[in-house]
Amino acid sequence: MHTQTKYITLITGLLMLASLSSVTAQRPTPTPRPRPHPLNLQAGAVYVLTNQVENAVAVFRRTPDGHLTAAGEFSTGGAGNPVAIPPDPPVDPLASQGALIFGPGNRFLFAVNAGSNEISVLSVGRSGLNLIDVVDSGGVRPISLTVRDDLLYVLNEGGTPNITGFTIGGDGTLSPLAGSTQPLVGGAAADPAQVSFNPDRTLLVVTEKLGNRLDTYLVDQNGLASTPIDNSSSGMTPFGFSFSDSNFLVVSEAFALMPGQAAASSYSSNPAGILSVVTGSLHNNQTASCWVVITNDGALAIVSNTASGTISTYNVGNDGTLTLANSVAADLGPKSAPRDTALSNNGQILFVQTEGGQSVAVFHVENNGALTPIDTVRGLPFGAQGITAK
Repeated sequence: MHTQTKYITLITGLLMLASLSSVTAQRPTPTPRPRPHPLNLQAGAVYVLTNQVENAVAVFRRTPDGHLTAAGEFSTGGAGNPVAIPPDPPVDPLASQGALIFGPGNRFLFAVNAGSNEISVLSVGRSGLNLIDVVDSGGVRPISLTVRDDLLYVLNEGGTPNITGFTIGGDGTLSPLAGSTQPLVGGAAADPAQVSFNPDRTLLVVTEKLGNRLDTYLVDQNGLASTPIDNSSSGMTPFGFSFSDSNFLVVSEAFALMPGQAAASSYSSNPAGILSVVTGSLHNNQTASCWVVITNDGALAIVSNTASGTISTYNVGNDGTLTLANSVAADLGPKSAPRDTALSNNGQILFVQTEGGQSVAVFHVENNGALTPIDTVRGLPFGAQGITAK
């Protein structure tokens, strides 16, 4: 309890970037902005969930080298939740990874509506986004999604937390998967951050920040998740994670925001759903490692250090072993609070939400794990959370 109180106090002091009144301010109905030419998103685009009371997806065209131009906002048909729920800090309302994700082939976007307990589906077209479906999430306050093939699972963080499954139709619509709902090991005290499939869809993983554990669920041929399996985290406050194509799992560890103690760990899994530590709590000398993406070749893990305003990179060996490539691969500034990240389809351009979600910073990923700044776009609302790219 003392450690968690320290976590709340420090994160509030270090990361508050706007008054709480700005969080609750009403925004206009999120309809596409007038534009003289077609959006032409085929070359590439970045999508950000605004997470406002009238929730929307903000779209940015991107050039091949990563420069961004705002291209409109498209309603999700549901309500976001830009006000954090304790113990999560005000600057990080959802405190999750995976709030906005692509489906197979980048044909559909799936978005959480944490304020209305719903999931939205939007089709991705040349001229923008079209709302296809809005369904009940099967729980309270959905914060993270994962998709493999025609199967989607959502992590519901509120009330009694759970994961719930859906099948995806050919038109993108979602149908609840009967018998798929499962609890978290830590129950109401879990404070989870992310749910994700492994690459072959045989396993689901959920991080519990307060429980310092990784819940795993075996997934059968019908898409049904087993009861949760309790795996202890190597380090404190496991948050975001990503799988390599080789089924190794890299997890960020915020270490209750203790200065200079942030870390990442890697794991392997066996057919019974048991995780084994490959590299345990490799510290990067930064504070509050929270979000993780892995490049297409599986060789580099990129970690946002929210309280330090920096990004670290780790080399990922063929056997899942981690080595620290760059403690500070990029320095965005002490009040930048970098968090949600996404990579372009080719894995060479990194997009990072910063400044309470109000900006997106763009970097080129170098071969040595360093990050070279390309662009920064602003104008998003405070509390925006969730980003994906193509």
